[in-house]
Amino acid sequence: MDSQSENIRKSRIGWRDIVVLIRLPNLMIIVLTQYFTAIFLIGANQPYQKYLFDPGLFLLSLSTVLIATAGYIINDYYDIKIDYLNKPYRVVVGDHLRRRIALALHWALNIAGVLAGVFVHLYLGIINLMAAFLLWFYSNHLKRVPFLGNFTVAFLTSLSLLVVLIIYPDRVRLVIVYAVFAFFINLIREIIKDMEDWKGDKAFGCRTLPIVWGIRNTKYLLYLLMIIFIVLLAWLSIKLDNYLLKVYFAVLSIPAVFFIHKLIKSDTTKDFYYLSGFSKIIMLSGIISMIFFKFFN
Repeated sequence: MDSQSENIRKSRIGWRDIVVLIRLPNLMIIVLTQYFTAIFLIGANQPYQKYLFDPGLFLLSLSTVLIATAGYIINDYYDIKIDYLNKPYRVVVGDHLRRRIALALHWALNIAGVLAGVFVHLYLGIINLMAAFLLWFYSNHLKRVPFLGNFTVAFLTSLSLLVVLIIYPDRVRLVIVYAVFAFFINLIREIIKDMEDWKGDKAFGCRTLPIVWGIRNTKYLLYLLMIIFIVLLAWLSIKLDNYLLKVYFAVLSIPAVFFIHKLIKSDTTKDFYYLSGFSKIIMLSGIISMIFFKFFN
């Protein structure tokens, strides 16, 4: 009877499990980034209502969220054993959600995301189809390949910002600048996450950078990427024609330097978890900086 009760308990999925499964905070960041890009970057000189209540932008953002959610589910589908080692408290697929249901959800969300994209623009539908394939291929294979998996996630993150240009093809250069910003900070964060999870990944034959190169050599790559990132911030501070934004990006280089300082001393899972969260704060700071274009342009 106790065994039967345990199986029933495990089969139930609650709101907390759903939030963990779909990475709700990450989905909210995607929506925030796309709407901020439209309202504050592209539409800096336009009424915000033009973008906030635009059905096209809503569908574009919805389609991106659907594809991203499908990606998170398929990632958990393939990583059940690894997650039991790295983050057992976050396991949903196989514990609270049956694997075949997770797979069906993955396909349904991808189809809905592609169709919603096509409804907005054919190019968006094609991009969503490509993103869906890359997210599946990442979970199935690329995640276990040195650097390529990290690069793929960073690329798709920056792409989620660039697709806004499909319906609002204005201020392209500025949007690309922010896309490059998003690419670098997400590439750094993905490598940090591999350093955090290297023990579980190694146990199941993954070949991520920390496993192939070792923690020390992976740190050297991160130092290089952070230096490039800081140089990018300095370049933005000079090039962008907005005094407050120049000051903002100059100040943002301070936490970037602090990040390097913490990385030098980091050698435990807890340290790398902290750095992963800290890099997300830097990313959110970049998104918030878009507001300056609306009110101080």
